[in-house]
Amino acid sequence: MTSLAGSLFAMGATPDGASPWLQFVPFVLVLAIFYFIILLPMRRKQQKVQLFLESLKVGDRVITTGGIYGQVTKLSGDTVQLQIADKLRIEVAKASIGGYQGQPPVVEPSEQS
Repeated sequence: MTSLAGSLFAMGATPDGASPWLQFVPFVLVLAIFYFIILLPMRRKQQKVQLFLESLKVGDRVITTGGIYGQVTKLSGDTVQLQIADKLRIEVAKASIGGYQGQPPVVEPSEQS
């Protein structure tokens, strides 16, 4: 039993002369790939959405992530007032604005099951 355990530990050991730091190279490579493929594009997307929301102004024709079309009539903090029909205005969260009418959405609608 002892020789089996010893041989298992020997399999995980580094070859003679190899640095134990070399075992971390694959781990670092996986982290780098994860960062460049997933985290960096996500960060860029968040910055694009933030820039869009900050650039909203009165008179912009927008669509919400819920599919409501309207024209911005008032901006206040985290909310936006939209005119969706004659004499009909609603107040929605600024984060729910998906994009400009007639253009591809800046914010993708969340997928709900």
